[in-house]
This record gives sequence, C-alpha cells and structure tokens, in this order.
Amino acid sequence: MMESQRAFHMLEESALMAGLRGDFPPQKALAAADALMSAKINVFELTMNSVQPIDAMQAIKARYGEGAVVGMGTVLTVAHAKQVIDAGADFVVAPSFSREVTEFVVKSGVLMIPGALTPTEIVEAWKAGAHLIKLFPIGPLTVEYFKAIRGPLGHLKFICNGGMTDENVPAFIKAGAVACGMANWLTGDGSMSPNMIQQRAQTLRRLVDQARGRGGRII
Repeated sequence: MMESQRAFHMLEESALMAGLRGDFPPQKALAAADALMSAKINVFELTMNSVQPIDAMQAIKARYGEGAVVGMGTVLTVAHAKQVIDAGADFVVAPSFSREVTEFVVKSGVLMIPGALTPTEIVEAWKAGAHLIKLFPIGPLTVEYFKAIRGPLGHLKFICNGGMTDENVPAFIKAGAVACGMANWLTGDGSMSPNMIQQRAQTLRRLVDQARGRGGRII
C-alpha cells in the first residue's frame, strides 16, 4: 500500500489512469500493464466487477513495485474497501459518493477517489475528506460542464472519467483536470490485443503531454 500523498502525486504526474475492467485475470492484466508501462502510463485501476480483480491488482504491484500506482475501482461498500486495502491497494475508486466508504478509506491513510457529478455531491465528498474527486460520467456532458463546475469549485481536484477518448482527453486536461481515467477506449474489455493497447497508450501519452505544454515529450 502506497502513502496517499505519494499516490496522488504519481497520478498527477501521469495525468492518466488506465482502467482494467472485464476479463482481466492476472496474466491478461500483466500483459495490458506491460503495454501501458511501455508508453509511460503507470497508474492502474482494476475493478471489483472484473475477473479476479484482487489477484490481478497484486500481480501488477508485485511486478512493478513502487514504479506503478495500482488501486481498485467500483468499491461500493466498507467491507470491500477493507478487503482491497488489506490486499495492498494504493488507492480506492468508486463511481458514486458514500460518506461511510470515503471516511473509512481516508482514515486508513489510502487515497480515496469517490465519484460525484453535481455540485452538492462534489462538496459532500470533499467535506468527507476526499482529496481527489472523480467527476463521473463527465464525457457525455462535455468539457463545458467541467468548466462550469470548476467556476465555483476550482479549489478542488478532479479526475474526469466516463466516455473518455483520445478526442476529448486533451480538452479536459487543458481545462484543469488533474487526470483523466479511461477503460473502454484504452484497454477494452479484455479482448483488445496488447499491441493495440500500447498504440492507444502512446497516442494518449503524446496528446496529454502536448496538452500540458510538454511538446509531446515522453516523460
């Protein structure tokens, strides 16, 4: 388990969180992680509604150690939060906000990323101790919604998820997102080849670096 501030800073540096949702048992998850790491994407979110998610998370952590940030998503209960933290998750993600889950994870010293979409949900998540909030599902609402949210809530940190592709990620980064999280376009459901994952990851790495004014330089 990684200290929460370190996990946050590594996510902030990457600006991309790769989701592995679906048929990603340990060997498939490792192949996908290898492809992503080759493109300098080193933040991985396994999900509880996938195949052998805890085993897959631990396999990636064992291979990459402190060189990667590996956490668990779709964590909806305190029982599941405790299970994944005990298994070594570097962060915990949810598609929605639960005060009980958020406070439990924060008190455990792990980076908690609850999901929220409305101003009320966002503020409640922040008050519960969330240092980073997952704006979900933001893609269909476009970057204009994100800009409107950040008007009064610009002091908060957001990761934008849901409907993210190579076409809209740069706009969200330019608009102030700490990072964007994506699964479907980037990694698929477990049937996408590692070569395709690598190609898409390289495209995203270049676009995000350009959006941050780094000239597409691989970092």
